[in-house]
Amino acid sequence: QVHMVESGGGLVQAGGSLRLSCAASGRTFSSYPMGWFRQAPGKEREFVAAVRWTGDTLYADSVKGRFTASRDNAKNTVYLQMRSLKPEDTAVYYCAATSGSWGMHSALYDYWGRGTQVTVSS
Repeated sequence: QVHMVESGGGLVQAGGSLRLSCAASGRTFSSYPMGWFRQAPGKEREFVAAVRWTGDTLYADSVKGRFTASRDNAKNTVYLQMRSLKPEDTAVYYCAATSGSWGMHSALYDYWGRGTQVTVSS
């Protein structure tokens, strides 16, 4: 059984930083592209970032230059370092993994965590 557990969310003031982690178990994800998505109240889930096993990354325009995705394949863990946070970054953040192609579309991803809440106050 596959488990993906996010952690590191919380409440932070605008301009602050948070680091999210996602630990995967039940399968070796070292070769799987991993992604981060978020969903704000009343909005659809949107792509944030993705990272391949090679370290190649992909970012949404809204977070480019502020967020950094990385991974530790030995630990089956992916990270999202978030800096210069804005109130509009407030959302539940989900990590996901795909056994196939990577990209910005949530339908590409097979495995999902339950999410961690990030709240940015103004």
